[in-house]
Amino acid sequence: MHELPFDEYLERMLAVPRPGADNFLGFYDHRVGAMCRDPRLLLIPLDDHICHRGDGLFESICFRKGRIFALEAHLQRLRQGAEALELTVPCSFKELEEIICGLCRTVGVMDGELRVFLSRGPGGFGIQPSECPRAGLYVVVLRAKAPHTELYERGVAAFTSAIPPKQSYIARIKNTNYLPNVFMAREAEKQGLDVAVSFGADGVMGEAAVANIAIVDALGRFVCPTFTNILPGTTLLAAMKLAEQKMNVLQQDILHEDIAQAQEVLLLTSSMLCVPVTSFDRVPVGQGELRGKPGPVARWLKDQLFEELFARGTVFATGCV
Repeated sequence: MHELPFDEYLERMLAVPRPGADNFLGFYDHRVGAMCRDPRLLLIPLDDHICHRGDGLFESICFRKGRIFALEAHLQRLRQGAEALELTVPCSFKELEEIICGLCRTVGVMDGELRVFLSRGPGGFGIQPSECPRAGLYVVVLRAKAPHTELYERGVAAFTSAIPPKQSYIARIKNTNYLPNVFMAREAEKQGLDVAVSFGADGVMGEAAVANIAIVDALGRFVCPTFTNILPGTTLLAAMKLAEQKMNVLQQDILHEDIAQAQEVLLLTSSMLCVPVTSFDRVPVGQGELRGKPGPVARWLKDQLFEELFARGTVFATGCV
């Protein structure tokens, strides 16, 4: 075994290639208390329980034109997850908001995405949370452009996943145990389709790998799944409020057979807002002339979500008030 002194080891470690560095803009590590732009230093201790136990939380947050979308809702969900895991945040949530805005402001781009990670922290390789004296907090800013218009004109192809919905005790916490989601993403790649959607043994729909699903049913109602075995997405919650302006909104179990009768199927996610699902299990979605095409609710809701989230977004760049 070749042993290296500190300086030589550090030099060799910093020379290791960093895939994805082109999309990296900067990060903040609460242990250091400062930001950094060098992707070579984007490192988390291996003994942080987020690495070897999945004991941690995260939030994916979008920002456009100098405004962070639904930041308050994301931080509220992070707070609830921290309470569920009995995980003490190493700063106040007001300070966390200031860290996020300051990081976005400093990297100097108007459009991108954030990842906020709250971990059990470093302290050992066992399973007991008591090993870790202090939680870890990491914030990363990534380069990301708004989805191309073509996506909304084409829609996405979804299918029934072989992966069942998560158990209720963990489904409502946005935690870093994402292997089921990884398996669903692999399914989609292998099938040459866009989105895998989980269903329970009872035929009740769960969610997609990184998105919620809603439908416009045969009666023209906006129907969302119950939050028993799915994560309540911030975009889905915003969409439910907006949809009340236009139609009846229901929250109930969505069965597999409801997809075939639906007027529209909608994919709701923070980065893309509302995207029409134009085929499901390789069968066109919808009825009549709009079968297999984006529907009016998907088009309307995408624009409304952007306007609402932008209007209420947290401003971090000058000139965006």
